[in-house]
Amino acid sequence: MSDLELERKESMTRAEAAKRLSAFAEALASGDKIELDLGGTSVSMHVADHVRTEFEVQVDGDEIEVEIELSWSTSGRERSGGHQRDESASRAREGRRAT
Repeated sequence: MSDLELERKESMTRAEAAKRLSAFAEALASGDKIELDLGGTSVSMHVADHVRTEFEVQVDGDEIEVEIELSWSTSGRERSGGHQRDESASRAREGRRAT
């Protein structure tokens, strides 16, 4: 598979965001291919049985950002380490933000 990066940013209601995340979660749990609609562009992909996850919360004044990242190998072999984040590193970042 060639390198590809697609990104779409849009504003929606909390209920619309929940509906989209629920549909994604249902497709992920089903084991079928996941179809992502990115406004005019659609991407279909198979998700490996094992995925690496990353959850990040950033608070900057009155702005809150939550990122959920899933990654997996398409080669059938799971990468070791990779995106695993050390909990102490997260705490250290939080301490820097508080000062």
